[in-house]
Amino acid sequence: MTEISAGGVVYRQQDGEYMLLLIEDRYGKVTLAKGKQELGETIQETALREVLEETGVAGRLGDKLDTIYYEYTQAATGEVVNKEVHYYLVEAYNTEITVQLEEINDVHWHSASEAWSLQQERGYRNNDSILRLAFEHLGIEV
Repeated sequence: MTEISAGGVVYRQQDGEYMLLLIEDRYGKVTLAKGKQELGETIQETALREVLEETGVAGRLGDKLDTIYYEYTQAATGEVVNKEVHYYLVEAYNTEITVQLEEINDVHWHSASEAWSLQQERGYRNNDSILRLAFEHLGIEV
């Protein structure tokens, strides 16, 4: 089975500094907003909808960063799922956060250096390259 998702690295500027939105998932890991594509949606529509649903932050879609692929096993069925996730830069229109508590624990804005440190300490390794690409697109030194 294949599952297609999309999401993004959400950012805003505050006092000349980039702030990035990171999610703490229900496993205590730091991650990016993403979710499954719904019937009839484009990948781009999925990315923006998922950011809004998970965080309450509306945004404007920017450059595509990358697509990552991995496998996981569904807990309920034991079925192996081939996952494909498309990531974009997303510029935030608003900064107020509304956490989708049924799926995630928390959401916070972080400076770029804090975001990178948290990703290295508690992030999923397949998101390292996504965050690095976002930094390159935004002109942020890692």
